[in-house]
Amino acid sequence: MNVFRVLGDLSHLLAMLILLAKMWKSKSCAGISGKSQVLFALVFSTRYLDMFFIFISVYNVVMKVIYLLCSYITIYVIYGKLRKTYDSENDTFRLEFLLIPVIGLSFLENYDFATLELLWTFSIYLEAVAILPQLFMISKTGEAETITTHYLFFLGLYRALYLANWIWRYHTENIYDQIAIVSGVVQTIFYCDFFYLYVTKVLKGKKLSLPMPI
Repeated sequence: MNVFRVLGDLSHLLAMLILLAKMWKSKSCAGISGKSQVLFALVFSTRYLDMFFIFISVYNVVMKVIYLLCSYITIYVIYGKLRKTYDSENDTFRLEFLLIPVIGLSFLENYDFATLELLWTFSIYLEAVAILPQLFMISKTGEAETITTHYLFFLGLYRALYLANWIWRYHTENIYDQIAIVSGVVQTIFYCDFFYLYVTKVLKGKKLSLPMPI
């Protein structure tokens, strides 16, 4: 454990709570990609199966359970409780374009062919691209609500902090996880343009808007 890991976990949790609070307060899930949330739930479900077989710490178990609960509650709210406000017409990213390559890559690049290891590898690769349906939805509609941009900012910050965590662990513990680091870099790159718009527009009180696709 180090400060970057803890701050990354807290940033991740805050992002999820911001999203749930937004839907609870507005009674609407407009502008939120249900497909991205399904992918994130799949990420947590495949990654955290190890907690049934390996005990690391109370903190580790508690955070995993919280992430799983928040993720599945979010899906229930989007596709159940607030389904009438779900913008399915703009949430049209083809998930097979992500799932098929990720599954293939998981079998090609991994540390072990053990079931839990393959599922962990799959979750790492999938998390790197799980936000793409949400970003695609924003590019399609041309704008995003301020609260949604806060959610994306803290989600991106979580990944950036986890990269710092891996760098710290490399220098202090000589631990180098190539799969996690490369996937984290790819995921952070997806957020770079958004970070720029967040700082230059949202933090100045302006609404985040993007050019509409032709």
